[in-house]
Amino acid sequence: MRDLLAIVLCVILFFGLIWGIQGNDFFMYKVFAPKYEQTRREVFEQSKAYNQGVIQELQNMQFEYIKASPEHKQALASIILHRAADYDENRLPADLYSFIQQLKRERALSK
Repeated sequence: MRDLLAIVLCVILFFGLIWGIQGNDFFMYKVFAPKYEQTRREVFEQSKAYNQGVIQELQNMQFEYIKASPEHKQALASIILHRAADYDENRLPADLYSFIQQLKRERALSK
């Protein structure tokens, strides 16, 4: 009977140890994963590829805005301003910066 109790106790301790390790991994992930992902995002947003991509996309949108009919310009302006809202305007080229500012002024006047 003592041997059976000792075996059951060892099995319970073994499973408890495994659960403790797995639970610890979960709690460590819960604490550090958001900080890790935030750091990854910040590094990504500082990358040359990201910045060039955003600028190129906004320049393409600017070109489409210039070509668009008056009915489409309002919709394009909303899309451009929405896309530019999350980007640091100080990183924009001068012509693109002035275009975004012009869209903002037009938006303010139309309200």
